[in-house]
Amino acid sequence: MTQDAIERAWDSVVGTARRTVADGLVVGTSGNVSARVGDIVLVTPSGVPYDRLTPADLVAVDLDGTRIRGRLAPTSELPMHLEIYRRTTARAVVHTHAVHATAVSTLVTELPPIHYMAATLGGPVRVAPYALYGTEELAAHMVRALDGRTACLLRNHGTIAHGDSLDQAYDRTAQLEWMCRVWLTARSVPGPGPALLSAAELDEAAEKFRGYGQPR
Repeated sequence: MTQDAIERAWDSVVGTARRTVADGLVVGTSGNVSARVGDIVLVTPSGVPYDRLTPADLVAVDLDGTRIRGRLAPTSELPMHLEIYRRTTARAVVHTHAVHATAVSTLVTELPPIHYMAATLGGPVRVAPYALYGTEELAAHMVRALDGRTACLLRNHGTIAHGDSLDQAYDRTAQLEWMCRVWLTARSVPGPGPALLSAAELDEAAEKFRGYGQPR
């Protein structure tokens, strides 16, 4: 793995982390971002504001969590990131404390299928049971909630999403926050409650998404 590739990946990690703050998905240093390059995981450091990060602050660990580059301690949520990389083909992970998603995580065990975009995340989004942040217990709950999914909610905590790239992981995070906002808005209106999509309707949307976008 070339130094240039690692430095480019770090720039993307920092840029994505800053985007989570700019878009209101994170306050302060409450989220974290990582990218996998070969068997190296580049991850945001613990407790450092993203606007202060420089190339010299690069933090890299191996898949066992051993720091192999950098002087700063990695995010306290490293166990979640590493579990995703060990168990999936993901190349990027984004974790946030997005407001609407966190609110929904306190109300249900699964985000009701309010919109067909749930199909892009693998189906209805589950809520992982609460556990103290930064623990192996939380990482284990998250892994179960992510089974067959690319994103989940963390009870009384936030969101986590993964993808083949930082752009994809970020987009899934933003879509999840948007769906949570839609559901909360619809739920707040007096009446019988929002209409929801069936499993068959989500499957139909998932199939159509396979041909979405420009031809390759």
